[in-house]
Amino acid sequence: MERVLKLDVGRVGFTWMPLEAWTEVASLETYGTLGVIVRRRIGGQVGFLTNRHVAVDLDYPTQKMFHPLPPNLGPGVYLGAVESSTSLIMDELWYGIFAGTNPETFVRADGAFIPFADDFDISSVSILVKGMGEIGKIKCIDLQSPISSLVGRRVMKVGRSSGLTTGTVIAYALEYNDEKGICFCTDFLVMGENQQTFDLEGDSGSLIALIGEGDEKPRPIGIIWGGTANRGTLKVGRGHAPENWTSGVDLGRLLDFLELDLITTEKDLQEAVQEQRKALATSVDSMNEGSPQSARTPPKDNPNDIFEPLGPSIQHDSIDHDSGVDMNVSFPCREFHVDRIGVSTNVEEHQFIPFSPLRREQDRNLEPKSLSALKNASDDDLCVSLHLGD
Repeated sequence: MERVLKLDVGRVGFTWMPLEAWTEVASLETYGTLGVIVRRRIGGQVGFLTNRHVAVDLDYPTQKMFHPLPPNLGPGVYLGAVESSTSLIMDELWYGIFAGTNPETFVRADGAFIPFADDFDISSVSILVKGMGEIGKIKCIDLQSPISSLVGRRVMKVGRSSGLTTGTVIAYALEYNDEKGICFCTDFLVMGENQQTFDLEGDSGSLIALIGEGDEKPRPIGIIWGGTANRGTLKVGRGHAPENWTSGVDLGRLLDFLELDLITTEKDLQEAVQEQRKALATSVDSMNEGSPQSARTPPKDNPNDIFEPLGPSIQHDSIDHDSGVDMNVSFPCREFHVDRIGVSTNVEEHQFIPFSPLRREQDRNLEPKSLSALKNASDDDLCVSLHLGD
């Protein structure tokens, strides 16, 4: 297992390594891993993809992302604010077919898109992934393909905490929880090789790629959203200890729902940046021609502003169409829709389950924890639980 390098902090200022698809990203309270560099299909904004539970915290009015730390906890660079995200999506919308007999079946589609801020130095972004090099084209999962085209294939990932690891895909579209009449599925189940851990706390959002044969480049298939190490209940044979396992989101389907395209080469990145700059310049010129001076100079958002949590006075149950899980509500609406997480956050949300107090139980299964409690984290902490039957 290769250990990833940390950033060097100089005495005079900060010396940052290139921002790659394995480096640490953090919001004001949670941390994880940058997954992949992407661009929006409509508008062309260039940014990156990670997990929603890494990037979005509704206790704060804005969803800003930093590398490697937010200013209230240490040195860091402001990357941008969350623009769109997904959490739980009904199975027939995600797969195009029903994943089970339960009419209330949802897939964990844990993702968030963060476009780079206008003042972020995008020249520091690299498409190369440490340990993988240049990645190939995305592997789209066809449900009509033979099982052997995916299950049993070797994969690799590079994460903020565990570095470069390898494993094997052992399941796809797997039910991992079925409580109170609602079924939850995950796309990928990956098992670490040779009893080794495939992921650790902080690796949420890491890119999962199929290991290429010969000179073939690694092909992206998903990003990590949760897992456990050495304490799972999954056994693949008699006489064997419980195996390590990791849950992942299908990258192809996630990009389609968020309307994003994967950037895999430096040439594509430079072209995307140039197109974005041209579109921005055209937009500014258009505003200058048709707007008075006062309307052309809106106040800038300060990335260093630290917002205190809104506190317990917020009644989450009053927020319409949020992405938590309410086991006590029926779900008559089955059509895809887009909501907003409040006016001040300006985050486009794709979700299908309203908020409920049971969100707290669900959140305990998420991988990242409070950054302020990182030093006191215990190795016994579990990320998610897996139920494969009695």
